[in-house]
Amino acid sequence: MASLQDKLAKILPGIQNEIKELITENGDKVISEVTAAQAYGGMRGVKALICDTSLVEPDKGLIVRGTPILDLVDKLPEEIFYLLVTGTLPDAEALKSLQNDFKKNQTVPKYVWDVLDAMSSDAHPMTMFSTAVLVQHRDSVFAKKYREGISKKEYWRPILDDAVTLLARLPAIAAYIYRRRFNKGARIEPDPDLDWAGNFARMLGVEDPTGEFANLIRLYMVLHCDHEGGNVSAHTCHCVGSALSDPFYAVSAGLNGLSGPLHGLANQECLRFVLSVREKFKGVPSNKQLTDFAWETLNSGKVIPGYGHAVLRVTDPRFTAFRNFGLKVCPDDEVFKIVDLLFGIIPDVLQEHGHAKNPWPNVDAGSGSLLYHFGIKEFDYYTVLFGVSRSMGMLSQLVLSRGIGEPIERPKSVRTRWVKEQVGK
Repeated sequence: MASLQDKLAKILPGIQNEIKELITENGDKVISEVTAAQAYGGMRGVKALICDTSLVEPDKGLIVRGTPILDLVDKLPEEIFYLLVTGTLPDAEALKSLQNDFKKNQTVPKYVWDVLDAMSSDAHPMTMFSTAVLVQHRDSVFAKKYREGISKKEYWRPILDDAVTLLARLPAIAAYIYRRRFNKGARIEPDPDLDWAGNFARMLGVEDPTGEFANLIRLYMVLHCDHEGGNVSAHTCHCVGSALSDPFYAVSAGLNGLSGPLHGLANQECLRFVLSVREKFKGVPSNKQLTDFAWETLNSGKVIPGYGHAVLRVTDPRFTAFRNFGLKVCPDDEVFKIVDLLFGIIPDVLQEHGHAKNPWPNVDAGSGSLLYHFGIKEFDYYTVLFGVSRSMGMLSQLVLSRGIGEPIERPKSVRTRWVKEQVGK
């Protein structure tokens, strides 16, 4: 049976040669410049990283390995991980092989449960999640092989082994964190007959007679899988991994970055805003009421959460995917109806207001309402769901980084005095 390891071993030499030739022939060519404002402004827009797994186009949104994300919404997350790593979707045999690899590695060691059970019952879910990932360093195949003196050309193999092991365990870990932290009952064991995200949905313990909650989790995992290499979680994972820290160290670090309010908490803020609208109007407001409320919000100096994006200048296709799911599954849900009303009103208001570079909704404008509909109402947990999905992107980038032999990341820093001297010239 064809495996992901076999596929990657086959394509990596060609990728390595392509990069070698590119650097040999064009290594002195300038691909970006940096202004003083960018240096002080978080390096926004500076082209200084390589990421072949995904791209965010201002007029198209997320593109995974050349395929627009809306063309991938019917795929399983396992297929998406294979696509991220190899650049192609798996055939039926390759998909079965990867799913078998996940199932063989899905048993979470007892020491992980012991660590989680020893943590404070009111610890933040992301603290629990990051810690549970970090302690698995003891199982790292890469760390063991590195100590034994493995060749640099072979680094990617144990990195991939670690990646598969970690991804296989994440649903059970994340589900238990939800159940323990929010008093939902005992841990639920995985079902060997279910797919990766289907198992995740089952282990959360949410009643799902129609199967649509499992479909939402599958969709959620696909839509949040990756988002270029410069976002905080991906870049942090890349930076830590570049020091040859194993995937458990690197992904834990990336999750810590994802925990920040400016990165992984946006869907919570969007949902709070939607719920505040429902509270204010005691239900779903009229178009006029919502329009007046939007102007009142903007004129008071506040923003409309979920609208605008650092890169996109169109409606985020991931929002479109969530909206399409909501229209099919829960069109009469009050919270979702407010989300849909906002979509019909806010872009026009923001355009008339004139201060928004992008008046269109991003993915966070809609995802929380669907989780809320199915009973996942504990906002602090939403970032864990995000983290399970984004681990696919972090790990695929890590595998490829070791596969092409990227060096340790070490940009040059300068003092403010140096910048003053340079701009003075």
